[in-house]
Amino acid sequence: MQLDRRTLMLAAGASAAVAAPPIPIIDSHFHIYDQTRPQGAPFPFTPNAPPFLPKDFRESAVPLGIVGGIKVEASPWVEDNLWVLMMIESEPMIVGMIGNLDPVKEDFREHLDRYRKNKLFLGIRYGNVWKGQDLVAAIERPSVIENMRAFADTGLTLEVANPRLDLIEATLRLKDKVPGLRIVLGHLQALALPTRPDVLKGYEKSLRELKQRGAFVKMSGLYRPRNASAFNPADYKPVMDFIWDIFGEDLLVYAGRNKAALEVLHDYFTAKSPTAPEKYFWKNSVKAFRWVHREPKQPRL
Repeated sequence: MQLDRRTLMLAAGASAAVAAPPIPIIDSHFHIYDQTRPQGAPFPFTPNAPPFLPKDFRESAVPLGIVGGIKVEASPWVEDNLWVLMMIESEPMIVGMIGNLDPVKEDFREHLDRYRKNKLFLGIRYGNVWKGQDLVAAIERPSVIENMRAFADTGLTLEVANPRLDLIEATLRLKDKVPGLRIVLGHLQALALPTRPDVLKGYEKSLRELKQRGAFVKMSGLYRPRNASAFNPADYKPVMDFIWDIFGEDLLVYAGRNKAALEVLHDYFTAKSPTAPEKYFWKNSVKAFRWVHREPKQPRL
């Protein structure tokens, strides 16, 4: 049987569609650390953990289709901001870092002015990560608000960790006091939804108000219900639907290097809309973090 030209072209088009290149992925949250350093390291919390360095990130990320990553600081030591910047300078797969500077401290502006000069320094992480770190109390201090206004003026990003209800409410108050602040809520999906109806109502209300103010959310770290089978999409759908319903496709950002979780999230966003996967896996991260394009495989808007 002979095929006419139109049939051949349609067949070729179908093959091209099947062979479409995969969506590039930016992992917006990983850590590097080395407890074998002379000074040691405060993270991870498990003693004698093997080092995880830029080369380890590349090796773990490339097989998953990840083309770039944002290192998030996991040390309260100010000097480790410099250590990280030095470590990632020679690894172009790492497109920037979220550092650690404490806006409560008097030397915050001094350190901010120093580190923001490096294009790979994309912002800071603050919330409740380390002992003594308390965003809820900090935002009541006028000096902290002045520091955050200076921070917002730099165009850098504030990542809030780890956003439980009181931190979400505090983040909303902070955003109202510093409207120009660009905010990312870290690992929101790693949390279970509140079970008390009144708490859930307040939780949703605060998130919707943050959405109206343009806050981004890392929809990552899939929350695993008790006794759930490993990475059964049905187990995670209620939390994913809750977050999607509030934030939609324009404010959600990907993070992680777990193959099973990545597949669940890919299928979920692919089913939402034709544009949702690209926005989630890389486009929204550009707007949320203004990361630095360093390798040809890293996409541009």
